[in-house]
Amino acid sequence: MPSTNLFSKLPSFTRSVEHTCPNCGHQEIQLFYEVKNVPVHSCLMIPTKEEALNFPCGDVNLGFCEKCGFITNVDFDTKWSAYAPNYEDQQSFSPTFNKFALELAKGLIDKYNLHEKNIVEIGCSKGDFLVLLCELGNNYGTGIDPSSVVGRVKSKATERITFIQDYYSEKYANYYGDLICCRHTLEHIYLTAELVKTVRNSIGDRLNTAVFFEIPDMGRVLRELAFEDIYYEHCSYFTPGTLARLFRLCGFEVKDLSLAYGEQYLLIEANPVTTPSQKIHTLEETPEQVAKDVYYFATHIQQKLQQWKDYLSNIQATNKRVVVWGSGSKCVAFLTTLGMTEQIEYIVDINPHRHGKFIPGVGKEIMSPEFLKEYQPDEVVVMNAIYCQEIEEMLQRLGVTTKIIHL
Repeated sequence: MPSTNLFSKLPSFTRSVEHTCPNCGHQEIQLFYEVKNVPVHSCLMIPTKEEALNFPCGDVNLGFCEKCGFITNVDFDTKWSAYAPNYEDQQSFSPTFNKFALELAKGLIDKYNLHEKNIVEIGCSKGDFLVLLCELGNNYGTGIDPSSVVGRVKSKATERITFIQDYYSEKYANYYGDLICCRHTLEHIYLTAELVKTVRNSIGDRLNTAVFFEIPDMGRVLRELAFEDIYYEHCSYFTPGTLARLFRLCGFEVKDLSLAYGEQYLLIEANPVTTPSQKIHTLEETPEQVAKDVYYFATHIQQKLQQWKDYLSNIQATNKRVVVWGSGSKCVAFLTTLGMTEQIEYIVDINPHRHGKFIPGVGKEIMSPEFLKEYQPDEVVVMNAIYCQEIEEMLQRLGVTTKIIHL
């Protein structure tokens, strides 16, 4: 393959290893990026600083499958996939995110005529999106997620929703819907093909079932050197082509592929078929194209890391008051990948369920934005640029004048 020549020029730690691709079953993986000793969870809320600093760690060792283009953490250990109600990833406190979710829900309802229908959401988290779908379309829902919290989202629509605090598996195949959706869950699943095949088996001969998945786009991560989007919980990384190839392999036809939310999110819509689909979407890239992005990432990432290390070192040397805005996975990956957790004293987040808790592996207490009225930081480092406008507006309301920097 053309990518083989590329990989021969990669840094010395890069090598080919015998490893089964969870997406297509190919037996060889090309390693290209490694981060040692990172927290195995980023969004579990830890009650004390000591527990946070002593949180279990593992290694990220990304490998690329030349056959299908899939990227996986070959050092991932499924024993750490222990999601629970204290896994706090709710994003609905952001007006920016809520606008996106509302438009997405309306689009799915209109496209698939989801009115008084049944909807199943795999990995529903606290239930925000499922509640939205049921509110807008007067639908009935089933949400399956070990971190779900019944009653977190206040809505009369919850009377029509069943929440199951468990992992999705074959035992829930009897819960089927006119729409099966799964948002930001597949990247947490190591055996990706197994999960998608389970979804297909649960559908059976109900070929009018619509399937919608949403995950981070790895193509952007590679091209933008977005190391903050690589962390332990995300053991599986997709580009449009790798995701589409997986769905076809598992008995689906890809109806649509798109990028959304500042092209950070990859969306797929699919329908079950009885014979293998040969339909290729225009957004799909080849494994060879993914290999070129992998090569770019592997040969440029150290320069990007050094730039941020220099920035944080300068903060410490000049005694600037700098806070990180956003206490989730990006923050954890940003600080632990750089190995510089002491240069930032405070982390701010708008999610009230995070306030007063401590960040795994980092040990910093999560503060509310109101804290900044007293602290008056010199600079605010925003973990996701898409939130800069709403953060700037909030800072203005708080009377905080500062410089905003984003990843």
